[in-house]
Amino acid sequence: MLFDTHTHLDSHKFDDDREAVIMRAREAGVELMVNIGFDRETIPTTMKLAETYDFIYAAVGWHPVESIHMTPQDLVWIEELCKHPKVVAIGEIGLDYYWDTSPKEVQHAVFREQIRLARKVGKPIVIHNRDAHEDILTILREEKAGEVGGVMHCFSGSPETAQICLDMNFYISFGGPVTYKNARVPKEALASVPLDRLLIETDSPYLTPHPYRGKRNESSYVSFVAEAAAEIKGISVEELGRITTENGKKCFGIV
Repeated sequence: MLFDTHTHLDSHKFDDDREAVIMRAREAGVELMVNIGFDRETIPTTMKLAETYDFIYAAVGWHPVESIHMTPQDLVWIEELCKHPKVVAIGEIGLDYYWDTSPKEVQHAVFREQIRLARKVGKPIVIHNRDAHEDILTILREEKAGEVGGVMHCFSGSPETAQICLDMNFYISFGGPVTYKNARVPKEALASVPLDRLLIETDSPYLTPHPYRGKRNESSYVSFVAEAAAEIKGISVEELGRITTENGKKCFGIV
């Protein structure tokens, strides 16, 4: 029983074998997946996946690197999609200071607008954070994001930052990097997160876990993340899978 809480199965990298990738995930024990639609191209393909497979759910939002391209009409579109029974979150949203594609002030404005929308429609948010810890936390506080909570996706911060996020009603999700031998900080952060607030993910086709690092990631590989997390927590993989699956269902309101 595993839940890949963040994947991009609609990526063009899966165009040749998407059905096989999805079936491999099921064979590996992946019970549920949340696919992320993050711009004008991927939101429709994400919705198609969610409508095709009963075990795939959708998050829709505007990625920070695409912030400069978002229009008021796009925000209305996202709000309308939040009425769909398979849409469980707004995301991935946040800040990205690594890729210099959208000015910081535009990223901030788009991030704030989507948090306000999430509060309006009562949906959790999925946070993308790259090299922007302090500003992310400031905006989450100022916009009262704790009212809806959500997921700190592919968490890369310290145990201290994780605690701040936990105090703001967020689950902490870990992906492939926690399996890397020298990934000290992610391992320490995961060790510090209470089991009832822990999630696992792949972010496939990116951030492939060991032993496939450097190759295309896929949702079945969430099993390697589960193994690493179980070892860090000192519990069985089966228990880790059960707990994180129940956490994911609770976070996203999946019955």
